[in-house]
Amino acid sequence: MRKILLIVFSSMNLIFIEAQKHEFLNPPKFNDADLSKTKSLLDENASAEILYKSGHFKVDAYTALLSKTYFYRVKIYNKDKAEEWLNLEIPLYQNGKGSQESLTKLKAFTYNLENGARVETKVEKNSKYKSKESKNITITKLAFPNVKDGSVIEYEYTVESPFAFEIPQFLIESSTPSLYTEYVLDSPLNISYNVNYTGSLVPKYREVTEKILYGTDYRTYRFAYGNLKPFKTEKFVKNDMNYRTKIRAEVHSTNFRELKLYSSSWEQIMTRLYEDENFGGELRKTKLAKENMPAGITDLRSDVEKANAIFSYVQKTFTWNNDRGIYTEDGLKKLLETKTGNAAEINLLLVMMFREAGIKSDPVLISTVNNGLINLASPNVSNMNMVIAAIDVNGELHIYDATSKQASMDQLPPRDWNQFGILLSKNKVQQIQMVNAKPSFSYLTANAKINNDGSISGTYSDKDTGSYAMFAKESYDDNQEKYKKQYKENFAIDFTNIDSKVLENGDFESTMNFSSENLVDRIGKKMIINPMLFLNKNSNEFDQTEERKYQIDFISPFTRIKKVTLEIPEGYAVEELPKNKKIVTDDKEISYSYVIEQKGNKLEITSTTTVASADYPKEYYPAFKQIWGVSSKCENQVISLIKK
Repeated sequence: MRKILLIVFSSMNLIFIEAQKHEFLNPPKFNDADLSKTKSLLDENASAEILYKSGHFKVDAYTALLSKTYFYRVKIYNKDKAEEWLNLEIPLYQNGKGSQESLTKLKAFTYNLENGARVETKVEKNSKYKSKESKNITITKLAFPNVKDGSVIEYEYTVESPFAFEIPQFLIESSTPSLYTEYVLDSPLNISYNVNYTGSLVPKYREVTEKILYGTDYRTYRFAYGNLKPFKTEKFVKNDMNYRTKIRAEVHSTNFRELKLYSSSWEQIMTRLYEDENFGGELRKTKLAKENMPAGITDLRSDVEKANAIFSYVQKTFTWNNDRGIYTEDGLKKLLETKTGNAAEINLLLVMMFREAGIKSDPVLISTVNNGLINLASPNVSNMNMVIAAIDVNGELHIYDATSKQASMDQLPPRDWNQFGILLSKNKVQQIQMVNAKPSFSYLTANAKINNDGSISGTYSDKDTGSYAMFAKESYDDNQEKYKKQYKENFAIDFTNIDSKVLENGDFESTMNFSSENLVDRIGKKMIINPMLFLNKNSNEFDQTEERKYQIDFISPFTRIKKVTLEIPEGYAVEELPKNKKIVTDDKEISYSYVIEQKGNKLEITSTTTVASADYPKEYYPAFKQIWGVSSKCENQVISLIKK
C-alpha cells in the first residue's frame, strides 16, 4: 500500500515552516485566453480543469464563529462528461437546538467566448432553490446557465457557522486536474487545532506560523499546490479517498481564562463521550433496558446464546432510519415508543440490554467505508460516524450491528468493515482490528435448453450469502428497478419474471426466466456455443498494466460458483468437450477451477473462484491477474454440436 503521510499540528507541538514568497487568497483576474483553451496540458483527455481552487477557513477571535469561503474557477472542455461541475450544492447544518449555519455570500457566473468577445452569464437569485435533505441538513442548489464546451464557470460563496469545533475536510487531490489549489486555516491563538494532513502530495508553497491577522494574534496554516494531475483510481479499492491528499482539522484545545483540552487522546474522547447526555447519558438509563428486555433470556445457558437472542429481538423490533452518527438524536425513550431510530440509538440500546443480561458489552466507534479510515495517530471524534456493539465472552470479542436486518454475530453490513474500531469500555479505550473473516458465497445457476432452431431458453438464479447478500439488498432497496435492469444490461439477454427477495436465512436471491437467439452460431450442420452461456468472464478485471499502488480490497472472503446445466437438442452430439482446469496459489489464498462433464443429453459446467481473505497487499496483484486470466480463457471455450 502506498505510504500515507501524516502531519499533526497542535498548540503543544507547533511546526514552523519558512514561507516561500507566495501570496495566498489572491485569485488572479479572469484571463480571456482561458476561454480559447481546447484541452488540458495536465491531462489531454480531461473533461474539465480547475484553473483556481481555494478553501479559506477563518475563526473569528471575538465571536468564535467559523467563516468558510470557497472560490472555484473551472474550465469545461466536454460538457457531457463534466456533469459534476454543472451544478452546485451548498449544505447548511443546524443542530436542532437553535444553532445553524447561514449562507452569507454567493456569486456564480458562466463565461463564454462569442464572436471573439467574453460573454458573462450571472446565476440569478431565482435560479437557486433549497431542499431539506434531512432533519439537520438543508442544501442550497443551483445550476450554471448557458454552459457549453469551452465555457468557464466561476463561483464564490461564504458560509458562517457557529460550529467551529470541526473544520470540514478539504480535498486537494481530485479526479479533475488542477492548475492551482490552496488551503488556508486562520485561527486565533486561544483556539488550537489538530490539522490532519493525509496523502502523498507535497505543497509547492506552505506557511505555518503565528502572525497578526485581522487586528490580533492568529495562527495560520497555508498550503498551495500547482499543476496537479487527476487522481488515478484503481479497481478493487473500497474507498480511494483514503489515498487522496486532503486536509481536515478539529479543535485540540481552547484557552478562554483556562486551558481546556478536547481531543489529545482517545482516553479524553472516551471521558467526554461518557459525560455527553446523548451518548453516556443514554447508556445510564438502565431502567429502559430492564423494562424492555425480551422474555426468556435468563433461561438461556451461554452468554453467546443470550447475546444472539437479544440481538435478534432488537434487530426485528426496531428499524434504522438510515441516519448514522455516534450520538443519539431523539433518545432511547423515543426509540422505544416509535420503534425507529438512528444507528446510535439502536446499537446503544443493544449494548444496554447486553449489560442488563450480565454480558460484558461496550460500544465501538467506527468510520464507515464511505467516510474514510480512522486516523489512529490523531485522535478525534469527527473521524467517526457510526457506533456498533461488542461483547466480550471469555476474552473473545464479538461484534454486532442491529441496523441491518440481515446481520448476525460478527457478520456486519459491508459499510462497517473499515479496518479499525475504537472500543469504549467504562475505564479504558481499545483499538480493535475490523477484519471480515466470514466468507460470502455467490451461486449463479442457469438451467437451459438448446432448441432445434438454435434458440436457448431457461431459468437463472443469482443467490448471495453473508456480506454479499447485505450488499445486494442495499442496492435493491436503493432502486429496485435499476437493480433488476442490471441483469439485462450486464448480460444482453432477454430476462423476464425477475423476482428478488431476502430468504428466511438472510440470503438474497433473484430468480428469472430468460431466452436468447444470439448464443448459438450455426455453421452447416454444426451448432457452436459457449457452454457457460452468458456467465462467461469476458475480460480480466485485473488488467492494470502499470505497477499496483494500493491494497486490493474485497467486501469479504468469497467463493463464487457458476453452474450451468445445458440440455442438448435431440439428434445432436458433442464433438469434443473442453479441458478441465484448476489453478491455485502456493499459499492456497486464491484458487479457480473449471469442470465440464456430460451426463446423457445434458452438459454440466461448473466454475469456482475462491478468495480466502477480505483484502490483500498490492504484491498479490500479479497472482490475481494470472488466475483471472486463466478463468477468462477457460470460460470462453466453445463446443461444437454435430447433427448425427
